[in-house]
Amino acid sequence: MLPLRIMQALDGTDTRLLSALSQDPRKTVVALAQKLGLSRNTVQARMAQLEKKHVFLSFERRINPAALGYPLMAFISVHVQQQKLTRLAGELADIPEILEGYGLTGSADLLLRVVAQDAEDLFRINGKILACDGVERADTALAMGELIPFRVQPLLERGAQRG
Repeated sequence: MLPLRIMQALDGTDTRLLSALSQDPRKTVVALAQKLGLSRNTVQARMAQLEKKHVFLSFERRINPAALGYPLMAFISVHVQQQKLTRLAGELADIPEILEGYGLTGSADLLLRVVAQDAEDLFRINGKILACDGVERADTALAMGELIPFRVQPLLERGAQRG
């Protein structure tokens, strides 16, 4: 998880650089420098600092699970025994079809984003989750379609307006 103070440490040049990258992530350092009116060395140094600050997410997040044979996505709310949460997170991480897991406040303790090959496969995965020591209950909701894809461009634009 990223520290919250990272975004505050970014200045207008960083925000412009990130915005240009989000629009075309394949741009070279030279192309970014030309577009932003900066030197190549400045762009390289900024990129290195952004990487050091863990601003960039892993490339893995750009791979579509459907291309790997997992077209079905579901969100599973898991209710757990709190004293077993840390060990349980490790056990759940061993299930390859669980893409992400978040600790929550509210009625459920965990929210898992899961992919499956089909409904039968989702049933199998749900069974694996329920078999983990410390899981009390799991509620599954199928994702019917992505209405708002992952994005940060609006935040970058807001940051640029503030700076």
